[in-house]
Amino acid sequence: MSTIDTVFTNAKLADGRLCDIGVSGGRIASIEPAGAKPATAPVVDIAEALLVASFVEGHIHLDTSFYGDKWIPHKPCTNGFDVHERVAFQAQNMAQAAPMIERARSQLELCVSNGTLQMRSHVMVDGSVGLTSLETILKVREEYKGLIDIQLVAFPQSGILKSPGTPELMDEAIALGADVVGGLDPGSFDRDVKGHLDVVFGIAEKRGVDIDIHLHDAGSLGAFTIEDICARTTALGMQGHVAVSHAYGLGDLAPEAAKKIAALIAESGVSIMTNAPGNHNFPPVALLRKAGVTVFSGSDNIRDSWWPYGDGDMLGRAMMIGYRSGFYTDEELSAAFDVVTAAGAKALRLEGYGIALGAKADFVTLAAEHVPEAIVAIPKGRKVFKEGRLVAQDGAVVR
Repeated sequence: MSTIDTVFTNAKLADGRLCDIGVSGGRIASIEPAGAKPATAPVVDIAEALLVASFVEGHIHLDTSFYGDKWIPHKPCTNGFDVHERVAFQAQNMAQAAPMIERARSQLELCVSNGTLQMRSHVMVDGSVGLTSLETILKVREEYKGLIDIQLVAFPQSGILKSPGTPELMDEAIALGADVVGGLDPGSFDRDVKGHLDVVFGIAEKRGVDIDIHLHDAGSLGAFTIEDICARTTALGMQGHVAVSHAYGLGDLAPEAAKKIAALIAESGVSIMTNAPGNHNFPPVALLRKAGVTVFSGSDNIRDSWWPYGDGDMLGRAMMIGYRSGFYTDEELSAAFDVVTAAGAKALRLEGYGIALGAKADFVTLAAEHVPEAIVAIPKGRKVFKEGRLVAQDGAVVR
């Protein structure tokens, strides 16, 4: 029997139980009714606050945020949303920004202070920047190793086929330490769905890594690309290892077409990431979940060249998803919470996630009666514990 290092007493779980949680070696070793057994280890009183698993930030960009830097006014596209133009604006802004390592640290501290302890960050790897951004973010990941677990995606922001040398750089990025291979709008950006996906899936198959593809393309082009991704995923036996981020086109489809493609996505095991952006259609979360699709979320951009919003709070993101999806019942609000917690953990294939025996003791306290109230109230004053150790309190990282 493992020796209990710390007992977190009077913790209210999502199912309403008031429990004492014993932690040993950074893992949950016991879950007992509050007061059922005398504590034989140091005690942390949760004081009947709601205790939930830490949040999963499933999609963010640590290399391009200006959080913690000087304010950079947003520059709108000249003729509607255009990924090519936004990428050009980003290059201009990055040239005058503070050092990347400083900005990445600021953004990580923001996220950790809000209760995120698991993250997937996309990092630019293409002919325009080479591997320099990845090398910087790898250093930051190592620096924050004890505070947050980070997966890194080799992200071809300037395209794969349009940016000379990018396929080789992405392959090298995985060898260097990136965990996931990315992609970007195979149809509208590179204008070659097959060629783009051949590179992405080829690297994934060669290196044995997962895939996460940005897909902004609307309507039928977006749907066509997703169908191709699903077919490749199934053919290669990669179910559960592929994600499509944004997938705006799913929000453009008529109900019957949406149901049909939702069934295909579920069967292929492809996950869908949405941050419920304010000026775009976005995937129908309830319809996809009903079909069995894993839907997860992330902040995406935080005060960068794409938009000035973002606060690194995944609980607030869950509220936004619920608000924009028309979620009102307790069951629906709990679904929004699942999108930023357990569903994110499933999409990222995280080991030891949750409030359960043997899971990592990564959890957050919330001043709420239950999960539905937490979604609508977004309470602050949180305590954040990484492997049973207090790492953030009242909006600030604790060291």
